[in-house]
Amino acid sequence: MSIDKSLLTGSTTTLILKLLEEKDMYGYEMIETLAQKSDHTFDLKAGTLYPILHNLEKKSLVESYEKKADNERLRKYYHLTEKGKKLLVEKQQEWISFSCAVNKILNGGLGYATIS
Repeated sequence: MSIDKSLLTGSTTTLILKLLEEKDMYGYEMIETLAQKSDHTFDLKAGTLYPILHNLEKKSLVESYEKKADNERLRKYYHLTEKGKKLLVEKQQEWISFSCAVNKILNGGLGYATIS
């Protein structure tokens, strides 16, 4: 079953921040890790990822630095800042509230019977 792209769009930034909470990564590594961890539900293209990373960097949520990889190739790594960590906590709480509310509705809603 494929998932509507509009459902994926709103959560992509949070997922990238979560990956960077675990360790610093370069772009292609993020694409691969996200695909693996999500059973390929999140198969990002570089053209989707890099604008998000540049926007996060502009907002000081991530920082980038260059480092030589094993093959002596220079790669651009991204690091989660303290500001990014705080936003991630907020986004995780927001997701818990949102998914809980959706699940309540999908499972029949809440009983609001009150006695006056």
